[in-house]
Amino acid sequence: MQRLTPLLVGVLMTWLTPTMAQTPDYIIQSNTAPLKLLGQPASKPLVPAAAPRDASATAAKPQPANGRLRVGLLLPTGSATLGEAAAVVRSGVEAAASVDQNAELVPIDASEDTAVASYRQALAGGVNVVIGPLSRGAIAAVAPLVSVPTLALNSIGREVPANPKLFSLSLIVEGEARQVARLMHEDGRANPLLLFGADSLSQRLRQAFIDEWRVLSRGKSPMALEAKQDSLPAILQAVAGADAVFMALDAHEAGIVKAALAPELPVYGTSQLNGRGSVAALAGVRVIDMPWFLMPEHPAVKRYPRPAAALTMQTERLYALGVDAWRLAVLLAGARQPAGLRLDGVTGDLRLGRDRLFERQLPMAVLSVEQP
Repeated sequence: MQRLTPLLVGVLMTWLTPTMAQTPDYIIQSNTAPLKLLGQPASKPLVPAAAPRDASATAAKPQPANGRLRVGLLLPTGSATLGEAAAVVRSGVEAAASVDQNAELVPIDASEDTAVASYRQALAGGVNVVIGPLSRGAIAAVAPLVSVPTLALNSIGREVPANPKLFSLSLIVEGEARQVARLMHEDGRANPLLLFGADSLSQRLRQAFIDEWRVLSRGKSPMALEAKQDSLPAILQAVAGADAVFMALDAHEAGIVKAALAPELPVYGTSQLNGRGSVAALAGVRVIDMPWFLMPEHPAVKRYPRPAAALTMQTERLYALGVDAWRLAVLLAGARQPAGLRLDGVTGDLRLGRDRLFERQLPMAVLSVEQP
């Protein structure tokens, strides 16, 4: 039986440390997939995982005057709706803490109703930095209280007052769509066709891609079509004028459309197309996803243990989020000037950008069919 495996074909320079970023593409072989080149391999070997990326990472070795660094973890582990996600994030945080052992973890349950009290409890307990909250409502509630570096695990709404010590790390899909637009533009694509669905996730991907493409192409909008049951003839007609396709679709929908396209037509997608048991029709699609899945043998990834319990890929992404949340929290606690802070994370190359949001840059892979 055939199955798809991600074949890592190129990692963006921005994911590499300065000593590695000597050529446009760094080619690394995935766990078991054969190597397929899209560019020239880098001449530099991988640096050890312990090697710092830049001065900010080097300086971020906190030495609290009153003893060991204390990291508060505010998650709604008792919530009926968010409890499972919170538990997975917490397990990722605990996994990273057990490996790095550079601070003390102080977990506190924090639902949306108790977020304020929980945050005050964390501060009273002497934490130096906080991870959480998880929900946007809880983030908005604690924002006025933030007095130590606090890494929220969701996007921060515009209604939340600015606070120089409130940061954000999340897995928002809009960032992936924008990166795909940049990749296609860098690959020389000039007339992409955007295919989207009716669901809210697809609509978010659609809008983010369009917005970014307009910036890259100086106001030109990409061709866009909704992929519906009876739209295949219209899609094939539109493809005749396109030099690439971006599928803002789920794996099943994308597989149906991809099977009808010419094999040589470049097709791009986000991490939602990279899943266990993906349909064989997606072979050849270029996707971006976190190093946790595409680069399991990279030293910066393999140092952290995999989940003890079997998880879906979507849920395991939350586990990886927890790993990077711990690492960033330790860096933030010791950074005098966090602007420009960067980390080679398991969820991507993380860089502190505008509005104190950590932006993720993901490596690219090509899905391929592997014979058993």
